[in-house]
Amino acid sequence: MGAIIKKLGEAELEIMQVIWDNGNPVTSNYILKELQGRRKWQLSTLMTSLTRLVDKGFVDCDRSMGCNLYTSVIGEDEYKAGASKHFLEKLYNNSIQNMIATLYNNKELKSSDVEELRKFLDELNE
Repeated sequence: MGAIIKKLGEAELEIMQVIWDNGNPVTSNYILKELQGRRKWQLSTLMTSLTRLVDKGFVDCDRSMGCNLYTSVIGEDEYKAGASKHFLEKLYNNSIQNMIATLYNNKELKSSDVEELRKFLDELNE
């Protein structure tokens, strides 16, 4: 995890989510079908985004089977851990306590969320 992971745009993240959820190499048509309803994209738009994801090192494209098969290079958990760390550093001075206090003070976090978090932290210590 030493390498710096580039940030994904919203559309790129949606594409990665489809690839991560499938777990196997997928075609561009499969991705396009999965994104229907969320994005009104033409195949050419998707291909541009996929090329960008390959360039950024998120996706590998295998052309040996006669059609392009896309596989994730960076795992979902690895990306989310890096993105979360960056988010904490940038917005909350690297303090998860500051983040939770802000959410709680602005009524974004309910008492039930706090209880759930407390239970989770207790389980981590066991």
